[in-house]
Parts: sequence; C-alpha cells; structure tokens
Amino acid sequence: MAVTQRRGRKIMMTPGELDEFLYTQRTCRVATVSADGAPHVSTLWFAWDGTSIWLYSVVRSKRWTQLRRDPRVAIVVDTGEEYDELRGAELSGTVEFVGEIPRTGELCAELDAIETLFARKNFRLEEMPHDGRHAWMRLTPEKIVSWDFRKLGSAQG
Repeated sequence: MAVTQRRGRKIMMTPGELDEFLYTQRTCRVATVSADGAPHVSTLWFAWDGTSIWLYSVVRSKRWTQLRRDPRVAIVVDTGEEYDELRGAELSGTVEFVGEIPRTGELCAELDAIETLFARKNFRLEEMPHDGRHAWMRLTPEKIVSWDFRKLGSAQG
C-alpha cells in the first residue's frame, strides 16, 4: 500500500513506528454506517499482523449488522493525554469476514496465527476462547493516515 498522506508528513509515523504502535495497542474505535446513513462508532480490542487489522466482534451487534450490509469501515487507534503525547492511526477500507459465523473453534488455518496473537495480547492465554457469539473480520487497509505529535518537540497546540 502506498502512503498517500500529504498533510502532516512531519508528524506521520514511519512504517516501522506504525507497526510497533499497532502491535502494542489493544483498543480501537470502529466507525460504521447504518442503513439510513447515520454514523455509528464502537470500541473493540484488535490485533495487527503487520498487514491487516483483525477484529473479533459479537455477531449480534449493531456494528456486525452494519458491516454485513456495508463492509466499508474506518478504524482509529490512538493514545495520549497531553497534546505533545498524541499518537494514532486511522485505517480505512472494506472488511472481509473470515471463518465460521459465529466462531466455535472449527479448524481454520487462516485464523491459527491471529487467534494465538489475539489470545496472548488480550487474554494472556495461549489459546483463543470461543464462546459461539463472536466472529472474525479482517481489514487490509486501503488507506492509513498516522500522527505522532511527539515529533513536534515542545510545540503546543
């Protein structure tokens, strides 16, 4: 994916910085659109595999229903309290649904690595617990915009 960020290049994360940031953060905000065009934002844990962001969502959620109807999504991962600490990324594109719905733990080679990563990162477990209520979505972003205000030095907003 080519970097198309024109404005904010001074505070844009390098590919290595972006990878490290997405590997270590746990929470993202997922923006979807309802049938009548109203925006909806919800929070989820996620995992980053170096190429795609993976979401494990309740299949009876508003978010899931909206993404089944219209798979376009914007996801924000951010951190920081003070202006000069703010860092984040917005990833956007179209989600794909992976594995059985809902996920019960059937063998699925495509999910082996991500489920191990997600379970370790978010549950501190070696195996993914399956509850029959969640399923997987993958976003391989078409566009990423990032920011790291720490790069501004002592400048204030």
